[in-house]
Formats: sequence, structure tokens, C-alpha cells
Amino acid sequence: MNQIDLKYGVNPHQGNAIVTHPGTALEVLNGNPGYINLLDAFTAWQLVIEMRAATGKASAASFKHVSPAGAAVDGPLSDAFLASQFLAARDYSPVARAYARARGGDRMCSFGDAVAVSDKVDLSLAQLLRAEVSDLIIAPDFDPEALDILKQKKGGAYLILKMDPDYRPGAIEKRELFGFTFAQDRNVAEITPALFAGVSDAVSETLTVATLALKYAQSNSVCVGYDGQVIGLGAGQQSRIHCTRLACDKAEKWLLQQHPEVLALPFGEGLKKPDKANVVDQFLLWEALSDAERADLESRLDGPVEPLSNDDRAQWVASFNDICLSSDAYIPFRDNIDRAAKSHVQVIAHPGGSVRDESVRAACDQYGIRLLETGIRCFLH
Repeated sequence: MNQIDLKYGVNPHQGNAIVTHPGTALEVLNGNPGYINLLDAFTAWQLVIEMRAATGKASAASFKHVSPAGAAVDGPLSDAFLASQFLAARDYSPVARAYARARGGDRMCSFGDAVAVSDKVDLSLAQLLRAEVSDLIIAPDFDPEALDILKQKKGGAYLILKMDPDYRPGAIEKRELFGFTFAQDRNVAEITPALFAGVSDAVSETLTVATLALKYAQSNSVCVGYDGQVIGLGAGQQSRIHCTRLACDKAEKWLLQQHPEVLALPFGEGLKKPDKANVVDQFLLWEALSDAERADLESRLDGPVEPLSNDDRAQWVASFNDICLSSDAYIPFRDNIDRAAKSHVQVIAHPGGSVRDESVRAACDQYGIRLLETGIRCFLH
């Protein structure tokens, strides 16, 4: 067994923190890992490897607190998306595009993230990451020039992990809690496009990404996906409707970030990318802001602004097709469907098996939402 000495445990006062692992599956190329760093890294790694196998595309995830803030496969970066993420238009590589889409799923939650990618880290991705606030990256390999760039992040302390893509853990997983040892079969349920029969290839790919994100998110969790990426994830809630509200609220924010009036916001001089992101978030929450918060927002803009009306918001969200929602366990009440419909969700996947399945199906029929029942629960605790 190999041993890695960690900075500390979950909290700084928890010392004697180590990780043991078999063989040479993991190499620490730079930095000193902490307990939570490795929880994020290993959970995110499993997600990107499964997305890669299921879709055949370069895959990426942005993790915070052992749940994905975003996840995506490679796909086009539209001009509106690039502008909404404050990214320059250039020729990004497939793995860089996947990460741009993953981080852009929820750029507020991705601040200081753990990055996982399924493919070798190249110069394109390293240049993208150089300008982002991030804590670590785990990948199967690194180009030398990319590694040199990443080693300079965080004053040389950026955590860089190289993981053997052929490593497979044992069939049984164990954990200790309060002096008790738990054991169970590892969750090897396969989430692939074949699970979502009867929909287009694009929709089945999006549902695959969304459902795999749920497989590696703390439960309860609900995920909204669009065009092969996560655009809203509500995780770790005790009530499914709260998961759905969180996921749909985040998804609407992602969609509205690309509204022409949002892209045209006159940012004040000297604002950095995180500040601009915060201004956009505040602008989209205009109705909920106090007078003092509105005054502060306007002080960071070069000129007055008019908030988006409810009709503007609804029309913009309704202009996007094939918005999907996946739930890690069955949807128990129609209130989840009512909330999803407000965000123009058109396809929903859940395991099924509730005593109220008929009520949920009826609600989907009422809104013209396609409902798929997978039979697979994806809890993670």
C-alpha cells in the first residue's frame, strides 16, 4: 500500500490525515492534497471517465464539496456562450471546450473548483485554466507545456493529479462511520444513451450527462441539462421539490445570461471576471434586491439599466428547445413537474416506482413533457 500524507482532514483541527492506495494509480505532480481535495478529485474522475465511455466525447467536470457544479461533453461554444462567460473567441481544443462548458454550467459555484477531465491536458486547456480560480485538476496525462503553465497557478501550489485511466477499484467498497464499518457492492449501474429510448440522439446524450452527474452528486439531487451539459443542479436537499427549484432556478439563470440585454450590460471600468459574474447574478435577481443592493449594483455599472420583465424572461427561456431534467430517485409529487414546466423543460427522466406515478405522468401529459422511466435509482451518500 502507498500512503499520501494530507495537509489535514475535513477541517484544519482534524490531524493524522492520510490516504492509502494500491499500486501506482495516482501520481501527485504538484501541490499538497487535502482530504476534501481528494474526495472531490476521485468523485469527479469517476464521472468524467463514465461520460467519456458513454458518449465517446472528451468530458469534463467542475466539482465543489463533493458534488458537480457543472459537467459536460465536448460541443460547440456559441458566440453568446463565450460572451456570457467572458471568454475570448479562439480555437479551443475538444478537452478545453468540454471544461469551458462544464465550468460555465454554474460559474458562481465553480469558483475555486476541482477540475476533472477525461483526456490529456493540452496547451489550450491550460491557457483557459490559467485565468480561472481553481484548486486542483485530475487528468490521465499532461502535455509538458501545459504542465508548466499549471504549476505556476496559486503561487506554485496548484494541486495537479495524474490518474491511471486503466485503474479499476475492487467490487466491494467500504467506509467507516462512528467506529462502524460499512460495506456494499460498488455502484456499477451503467448510465448510457441506450437507457433513454425513443428520444433524439441529442436528447439522450444530454440525459446521459445529467443522470451521470446525479450518480456522483450528494442526494437528493435533480439536474437540468441542455445540449450535452449540466446547466442547473440541485443537490443535497431533503425534499425533492427543493432540488427541483434549485436546479430550475440555476438553469434559468444560465439561459438568461445569454440574453442580448444581459450581454450588453455596461460594466464599470476595472471589474474583473468574478466581479462581472456577480453583477450579472445581481441584475437577474433585480426584483429581490433591496434599494441599497440596487444602488450598489448600479455603482458597478457604467450607466443606468432596466431589469428584464417577466415576459422577456419567459419568452427567452421558451426559445430554447430540448431542455431536459433528470431526477436521481422517483418524482413523488406533480409539484416538481409544475416547476419544471415553468423553465420550459421538455423531457424528464426518473426511475419511476412511486405510488403517485400516474399523477406525475398526468402532469407531464398536461404540459406536453416527455416522461422516461429508467428504473435506476442513483443515490449517493
